[in-house]
Amino acid sequence: MLLELKTHPDRGSVSFAVRVQPRASKNEVAGVMDGALKIRLQAPAAEDRANQALCAFLAELLKRPKSAVRLLSGERGRTKRVEIVGVTTQEIAALALHEV
Repeated sequence: MLLELKTHPDRGSVSFAVRVQPRASKNEVAGVMDGALKIRLQAPAAEDRANQALCAFLAELLKRPKSAVRLLSGERGRTKRVEIVGVTTQEIAALALHEV
């Protein structure tokens, strides 16, 4: 399954879907599921902690500041839309292949 990426040249960003599995044993990228990047996080879904952990995890993997990562939608669900400023589609595709 391919990861669906959308580029925003005017903002210099890339957006894509993420499927989050909270309360996992460790933070990790688990491949692509239904066109979304599947990410397992140790943080619980309560009190916005999984969303904060997702942004921090993606920022760390891509070596960007946390402020470069923001949720566009899906704050209350497992499927989210994320936008990251200052990355290329190749960098995001490499995440899906565990090459970061």
